[in-house]
Amino acid sequence: MSASLQSSDLVLVTGGSGFLGSAVVRALIARGARVRALVRSTSPRCNVEGLACEVFIGDLTDRDSLKAALRDVRYLFHVAADYRFWARDPSVILRVNVEGTTGLMREALKAGVERIVYTSSVAALRVAGATAPVDETALLAPHEAIGAYKRSKTLAERAVEDMIRQAGLPAIIVNPTTPLGPRDIRPTPTGRIVLEAARGRIPAFVDTGLNFAHVDDIAEGHLLAFERGRIGERYILGGQNLSLQELLTAVASVCGRRAPWLKLPRRPLFPLAFGAEAVARLTGREPLLTVDGLHMSRYRMFFTSAKAERELGYRSRPCVEGIVDALAWFRETGYLT
Repeated sequence: MSASLQSSDLVLVTGGSGFLGSAVVRALIARGARVRALVRSTSPRCNVEGLACEVFIGDLTDRDSLKAALRDVRYLFHVAADYRFWARDPSVILRVNVEGTTGLMREALKAGVERIVYTSSVAALRVAGATAPVDETALLAPHEAIGAYKRSKTLAERAVEDMIRQAGLPAIIVNPTTPLGPRDIRPTPTGRIVLEAARGRIPAFVDTGLNFAHVDDIAEGHLLAFERGRIGERYILGGQNLSLQELLTAVASVCGRRAPWLKLPRRPLFPLAFGAEAVARLTGREPLLTVDGLHMSRYRMFFTSAKAERELGYRSRPCVEGIVDALAWFRETGYLT
């Protein structure tokens, strides 16, 4: 069943001030929707300043704030997540991404929300053993997931699926790949790689790969899923499959730097990753190199968006445009001088 937004419809976007969430907010405003952005009290609000949306202070771990945020809401885009590959306390990632998601969905059912787009992740899909880009049928079991983030997104997606089947939750699931582009305010793990590469601080690479898409294309994919997606279905929202070397080469080309050429074996890097995590436990700053990240890098995390293209009309621009826009925003905001 298709759906369309009316100017009188109130839409709640969780994580509305974040990298992807703010892109979804902008896309909804462009469609003429009334938007309420759920933002944590501690989150920077630069990404929503000046936008025609209501900023509502709340937290996924606070059920009372969720109940209040959902008041009079017709549609929900649940974009918020704890997107980190390392944390001093990994249980925080699980609490936000799993318990926060299930709590929000229960409150949405009580509030009578009519249609939900749930932002999962390709982290909930299985790439081990794949010989071609992975599609929506390659489900990952929680015990197979590497690290707290992938495990949390897998558990949360399975919980949402159960609620769709058993409680009639009117949700469509989208699985974004790796976003690139402007307003990466934290920045995300991939944004940090682009930033450090632009600074010339990543002279080498390991043999791995990811799928990259412009954040605004992924946001548009959310609206297409809302408008044309089928309840209970999942849709990969991605772009280009690139090796890490190809990504770093593209960043170097945009910055006028020499591209890194040294490919490193993984095994000797594990002591460095353990050391980086030990320093991070003291400083509280997420390390660029992590043990889980090295384990994940054994696989080329390549995906196909063919289903979203076919059923939703989803399209994505070349990856280099996301890199250009990301670097331009990093320069404008003082991250990159």
